[in-house]
Amino acid sequence: MTPHAFLRAINVGGHVVKMDKLRELFESLKLANVETFIASGNVIFDAAVKDTAALERRIETHLERALGYEVGTFIRSVEDVAAVATYEAFAPDPRMQVLSVIFLRAPLSRSAQDSLMTCCTDVDDFHVHGREAYWLCRTRTSDSKINGPRLGKAIGGPSTVRNITTVRKLAEKYASE
Repeated sequence: MTPHAFLRAINVGGHVVKMDKLRELFESLKLANVETFIASGNVIFDAAVKDTAALERRIETHLERALGYEVGTFIRSVEDVAAVATYEAFAPDPRMQVLSVIFLRAPLSRSAQDSLMTCCTDVDDFHVHGREAYWLCRTRTSDSKINGPRLGKAIGGPSTVRNITTVRKLAEKYASE
């Protein structure tokens, strides 16, 4: 299996981790063929794993010890990433500026979904599907009233966000494996 680990809090908020250091940290966990993709916390590796939740916790614990801060870890298989990349969460919208994927630990509860939907405006729209939420922003995200703390409060749990372009590039890169 070639899991993808989407990491939260790598190279944001004053934290800087060189990608060679991040690869070394994953390799020290005895994970094979470790690669990073774009310097934003996307790590690909080989692992014979059945319990991804246990692997997420193992990686998080190791990274927190090594880096001194919590690093949320969200693992998806190559097939999962391909499904996320091709999922059509929204009808075509000529006003679409940015489409992002919010990776979650588990599907959102009904109350968390309802909470997220209260963030919908003329500018921002959300759609939940499985362990992902999709965020359509009809302006630059920096001009949106939605930010990390507001998303975190609405979702009520850990998450990390990636632009759909990054997810699609990852899916293309590893589709042949």
